[in-house]
Amino acid sequence: MAANLLKGNHRQPDYRGVPSVVFTIPPMATVGLSEAKAREQGLKFKMKSQRASDWFTARQAAEPVYGFKVLVDEASDRILGAHLVGPHAEEVINLFALAIRHDLTAADLKNTIFAYPTGASDIGYMV
Repeated sequence: MAANLLKGNHRQPDYRGVPSVVFTIPPMATVGLSEAKAREQGLKFKMKSQRASDWFTARQAAEPVYGFKVLVDEASDRILGAHLVGPHAEEVINLFALAIRHDLTAADLKNTIFAYPTGASDIGYMV
């Protein structure tokens, strides 16, 4: 901000990868592009969505609601957006934000070994 004040508005903020969370029960979280925005921008992407209430993470928390939608760019394998509802969504969304901000690929996330059983350990199955 100071550089923009002193040298003119030459730097634009980068809002990619800024997560948003609704702290309800269960929590809901989102980061990146929605399916509609990705289509509007003409992007070609793969989308994976699933109800995951039978996954261990949900059963461990006795949470009957757990689901996700993740958008991955077809050409680059980069994460375009992630949308979560369920246990640990408020934490897991930060890892998707990190992936978007630093151009990590779906393969990068799949190949990462997360502690188990944690919300993060589900990421490899979401992408």
